[in-house]
Amino acid sequence: MTSTNPPTVIELKNAIIAHRSRVVLDNVNFTVNEGQLVYVLGRTGTGKSSLLRTLYGDLSLAGGFGKVAGFTLEHLNWQTRPYLRRKMGIVFQDFQLLHDRTVEANLRFALEATDWRDQQLIANRITHALANVAMLDKRQAMPYQLSGGEQQRVAFARALLNNPALIIADEPTGNLDPQSAHEIFELLFQICRQTTTTIVVGTHDYANVQRFKGVVYNCANGKLSPMAI
Repeated sequence: MTSTNPPTVIELKNAIIAHRSRVVLDNVNFTVNEGQLVYVLGRTGTGKSSLLRTLYGDLSLAGGFGKVAGFTLEHLNWQTRPYLRRKMGIVFQDFQLLHDRTVEANLRFALEATDWRDQQLIANRITHALANVAMLDKRQAMPYQLSGGEQQRVAFARALLNNPALIIADEPTGNLDPQSAHEIFELLFQICRQTTTTIVVGTHDYANVQRFKGVVYNCANGKLSPMAI
């Protein structure tokens, strides 16, 4: 019996990552397979966030080859970018929830924005996503009634709504206390173990990266390099 390798979700070859016309990472070779949990470490200004923004199409690839979730980054434009985004979930440091509506309404808005129309399917999907992040009992809560850790759980529920091939999280614990940060890393670890979703996390939280094992890269001196931790 032959074993098959998991599909490749991210592939960068000799890639150049730039921000505002300045090269921040050069000769990037980066391959991520389905179901992997990958950490990208690095201090502020080392290109970590620029790399992630390039992966989800917010920054253009400045050179080399890049392919994410089946989309070639060199050919990405304003017409094709939304289709790439539908294959991924993006989580930010500041949660980016709509504060004038409930948790459930936040998730409903995200689904309707990606052309979901069947109300029963929407309700079922919201229930499933909130259950995955242990937030079912908060579906009618307003964001201001939630702790920072709970708001970030809702952000991950939103990212999971469309069964994404890939979740990209940029400093998802940057605004959280140590206990909440630990719980978010534990959540990421569980998502990777229980699904085929690939997760790439930009972080400087070395302690939790050591606790919840994944593949680790480091951004420093204009290079992205594998790192043992």
